[in-house]
Amino acid sequence: MSFAHPHAGSYIMSLRERGDVELLAADPDSATAPAGELRGAALAEQLGVNYVATYDELLKSGLDAVIVCSENTRHRVGVELAAAAGAHVLCEKPLATEVADAEAMIAACSSAGVKLMTAFPVRFSPPFKALQDIIDKGHLGQIVGATGTNNGKVPIGANSWFIDPELAGGGALIDLAVHVADLLDALLGGATPAKVYAATNDILHVEKPEVTTETGGLVNILYTGGVVATIDSSWSQPDSAPNWGGVTLQVVGTNGVVDIDTSALHVGGFDQDKRQSFWLDYGANTTGELIEEFFSSIEEDRQPQPSGEVGLRTLQVVKAAQASAVSGDSVEL
Repeated sequence: MSFAHPHAGSYIMSLRERGDVELLAADPDSATAPAGELRGAALAEQLGVNYVATYDELLKSGLDAVIVCSENTRHRVGVELAAAAGAHVLCEKPLATEVADAEAMIAACSSAGVKLMTAFPVRFSPPFKALQDIIDKGHLGQIVGATGTNNGKVPIGANSWFIDPELAGGGALIDLAVHVADLLDALLGGATPAKVYAATNDILHVEKPEVTTETGGLVNILYTGGVVATIDSSWSQPDSAPNWGGVTLQVVGTNGVVDIDTSALHVGGFDQDKRQSFWLDYGANTTGELIEEFFSSIEEDRQPQPSGEVGLRTLQVVKAAQASAVSGDSVEL
């Protein structure tokens, strides 16, 4: 449902590789996309996927599940339509841009008896899995603190809706902080944040007048169990960088400290002929593993992870951060 999010192409590639899926796409909001942006039937043809013009046609086709890849503020519409049609839902992050919308989406899927999963592929990265294993085996002791970063390129050009607060629901905070919030949610077993304090700025990319949201933000979280965490999220990766960006996480326990870089599995260098840097990822296909978890949860009739509830909790952190940045005070959840 929609080609707005750039991950739509990688979902299609991963689904096609399975060999047990029939694909159908609809991107009705492409009619209002900026001129020159490849969307709709033209992109479907390029990706080699069957296409219909409306969500109504899509959902009447008898499909089993959908992946919602629309602009952030349009997630609720897609999820509720899919739930009403009896289709299981994998929804791009953030689950929604308002807490009330996320709660309504969860309720709609629950009432319809369909699964709702939030798309957080970083959770499936090998470095994070290794960190989880270390913690699960007790090697780190009790977690007392964590520092995470998610720094990427400013999303202008194709998919420029990311810098439109009416469609994205904000700037760098809602785009990037949710990924680290999800990793913390997984490591802390869904622990409840008690207090959030955040500061943002728009210092980066002041030369680009089309960027009107915050371009950097620092979020401090105090969890009910006493764990203190910090999330550094910014569009600080230079346009000339060979990759989009990446997520790092440092976790401090009573027995030691572990640092991970989820983008570490790559080969990089400088291409002498092209006179530019290059970056080649290798290792696990996190998108494929995300989809496998979604499919398995349906087949095994269990809650997918990350669930819709995880999407809600991570959104609550970001909304508190946005409110704190405006007021200058900490926000209690």
